[in-house]
Amino acid sequence: MTKQSFLRGTLILIIAGLATRVLGFVNRIVMARILGEEGVGLYMMAVPTFILAITVTQIGLPVAIAKLVAEAEAIGDQQKVKKVLTVSLAVTLTLSVVITAALMVAAPILSKTVLTDSRTYYPLIAILPVVPIIAVSSVLRGYFQGKQNMKPGAFAQVIEQIVRITLIAVCTRAFLHLGVEYAAAGAMVSAVIGELASLLYMLFMFHREKHVAVRSHFFRTVKNGKDTLSSLMSVALPTTGSRFIGSVSYFLEPIVVARSLAMAGVAAEVATRQYGELNGYALPLLFLPSFITYALSTSLVPSISEAAAKQQHQLVEYRLQQALRLSFISGGWSVIILYVFASPIMTLMYHSDHAAVFVKVLAPCFIFYYFQGPLASVLQALNMAKTAMINSLIGSVVKIIVIFVLASRPDFQIMGFALAIVAGLTTVTILHYATLLKRITFTIYAKDYIYGMLAIFLAGFAGFYCHEQLTFSDSLGMQTLCSIVVTTAVYIVLLMIFRLIRKDELRRIPVLRNLSFLK
Repeated sequence: MTKQSFLRGTLILIIAGLATRVLGFVNRIVMARILGEEGVGLYMMAVPTFILAITVTQIGLPVAIAKLVAEAEAIGDQQKVKKVLTVSLAVTLTLSVVITAALMVAAPILSKTVLTDSRTYYPLIAILPVVPIIAVSSVLRGYFQGKQNMKPGAFAQVIEQIVRITLIAVCTRAFLHLGVEYAAAGAMVSAVIGELASLLYMLFMFHREKHVAVRSHFFRTVKNGKDTLSSLMSVALPTTGSRFIGSVSYFLEPIVVARSLAMAGVAAEVATRQYGELNGYALPLLFLPSFITYALSTSLVPSISEAAAKQQHQLVEYRLQQALRLSFISGGWSVIILYVFASPIMTLMYHSDHAAVFVKVLAPCFIFYYFQGPLASVLQALNMAKTAMINSLIGSVVKIIVIFVLASRPDFQIMGFALAIVAGLTTVTILHYATLLKRITFTIYAKDYIYGMLAIFLAGFAGFYCHEQLTFSDSLGMQTLCSIVVTTAVYIVLLMIFRLIRKDELRRIPVLRNLSFLK
């Protein structure tokens, strides 16, 4: 198996993440145009339950597996790797059976009583088969990440999206004549089949490797794996605590939002549509750069775990600084593009710019979110997952309180939910950063961030000028695309001038290695 360096592994995940996001947006566009705002609202109201079920099934094991496998690889202990895999599979498969049965029983109550819209029953039922599928695939992802081989997981993401986007129109239209709730369930079915294709690919890659014989003495290994289980749970439980808190918060969102909007005098159908606009249209755009921060976070855990195991403290600090800087400049690009071009992008994607106001309000604040993933990964790699969990709990409580306080007021309504999202993610990011400062000493290069803010402001001004004052084409699509390209070029040039993108890092990218200006 090919082990990649931190930057190379991150680059592989970034490329796969970009492809996945692009395909995901196409998927959402197709779904939005077929289902409409109400159908997307039904789909999005069922998604938090799906996320919560997956979080409980995985119980943070992917991160724990990556950490323990990386540590075992550092000392060449293949027997430990086998124990980690075997115990993890036993735990996740058992939990998946329990969670699937529980969801099957709870779906009628969740749809009618909790989500206040009985039509969500059908999307809830449609997600059940995906639980055991993701239980196995998450273990394999953690294994490959621990080996610092990011290719299988990256390709699996792309395969999942390709299969989903191929089937989304077929599955939704097949049920649309029965009602929008059945069409939303069809969208869920396409997601299940995509996850199954992703799992089959990773199983193929794992079988081809043949370094670890999991089936050999499976039950004996599980029985003798108490120490391994303890090691896994010491990382997994606090990690899943953070994700569980986030998933519970996400699960409670549509409930609290629906109740709060009702208090503000908003009808149930209108509330569902507004929730669909914000959560189904605006937030996916704002989460776009997370494929970069996800790539950094995924690569950070095994890289920092290995460095910490070898007592390489300077490398830990260097990786952290590198991840934060890359998160900042990638998030900065997103802030510029989404703030300046919110209305034309929404119009081009969804034939409506109703949700553009949410994008413009949230985009500047989401710079905090782009720091959150790498910071959380470093805390987990340094055995501070419990502290990260507490930080996530505080942020979730803040968000739910702000939703209730603001969304229930007639003068805020759904915008109160948007502001609550900002309050929650900002709180968690600041707490993660403060916690990390207490554990390790690292230099804060204020100049880099000042120059970065200047680059964001100047590139944003250039983008606004291009879009409003220059005419590239009479077509809205071409005009927007040309303006974005010019804005991006200006931003990259400014980053190079301010040395926020460095030559030694660019030289590690194979396609750029031989360029003369980098030598």
